[in-house]
Amino acid sequence: MADLSLGPTRLGSLPDMTFSAASLRGHGSPATVDHRLARRHLINEYHRGRLRRDQVCDAHPELIRAARQLGLETSTSCPICAEHHVVLVTYVFGPRLPRHGRCVSTRAELEAFKRRKEAFTAYVVEACCGCHWHHLVRVVPLGARTSSRASSAR
Repeated sequence: MADLSLGPTRLGSLPDMTFSAASLRGHGSPATVDHRLARRHLINEYHRGRLRRDQVCDAHPELIRAARQLGLETSTSCPICAEHHVVLVTYVFGPRLPRHGRCVSTRAELEAFKRRKEAFTAYVVEACCGCHWHHLVRVVPLGARTSSRASSAR
């Protein structure tokens, strides 16, 4: 892959910056992907009237069931209805798990996935059991040592 360069800018005060393929890969270590900016954008669009409530409050019934039974309630009010607190639900995907993933309900269960040799990915979703708002909060790599994951990805 060729280097991507950002040459001189109109501002003139910014230095030239070069990005290589290696720097874009993050040195081979997996990282948490945070979706706060996308969440904030969606909430702003709703409050500006550009999205209807039925467009943002459309959580799947299984997600709401998991939120009620297995989710971790937070002190954060729902950004849409403001009547309920959002609940965090964590799904883990990886080898030897069902295609629909596995809903993790305890910290001990999550720690067990972290210690395994295989690479897993956890998806943390926030959901409101009242209005059915939901949004992906973050994606977290679990298990497998970083160096072995990086070498297997190349």
